[in-house]
Amino acid sequence: MNFALLNMPLDTNADIVRDVSVLISLGQLDSASALIRERYPFVPVKKLGRQYTPRQMTAVFLRDGFIDRYRGTKLVFPPALRLISYFLPSEFPYHKNGKMTEGHIAFWELLPTIDHIHPVARGGNDSEDNWVSCSMITNSIKANWTLEQLGWELLPPGDFGAWDGLLGWFVQQIDRAPTLLSEPYFKRWYRATRDQVM
Repeated sequence: MNFALLNMPLDTNADIVRDVSVLISLGQLDSASALIRERYPFVPVKKLGRQYTPRQMTAVFLRDGFIDRYRGTKLVFPPALRLISYFLPSEFPYHKNGKMTEGHIAFWELLPTIDHIHPVARGGNDSEDNWVSCSMITNSIKANWTLEQLGWELLPPGDFGAWDGLLGWFVQQIDRAPTLLSEPYFKRWYRATRDQVM
């Protein structure tokens, strides 16, 4: 079936929707339905919850050199940010649910997370070769969109020798004050760090 109603190529999804609207206006619902099914089908997005271990996350952050692989900005090792909050709770507050009204914006701008380059909800694999570091804010913007849809590109990894994301500082602080390991969060990340770099 030839769907180019206006003798224009269907180059974009907007063009497809335009032609669907014309078909609907002409009362050709079956043709409109066929056009959507063939050229711009509905694909439900799967909602998947995934938790990564500190060890898995540390490995990806090290591999990527503590940069946001979509924007090229520096990221800070998660327990280093939390340690700053531990020492400066009023000036650098942390909120366990990421509430921007109660936690410092650094926990969105600088905290690295793992994103799927090709979203799992869109058929991507949940495997390390599809994992990439990016900030929480970048991750929330990207959501389940593909890089092509956003007009983004994957940037090369950063240089861990030039920027370590304050990982070394975190280890130093724990080594100086081992009592900090009584906090389960610091203990988990310290172990993960020692496994990866020591």
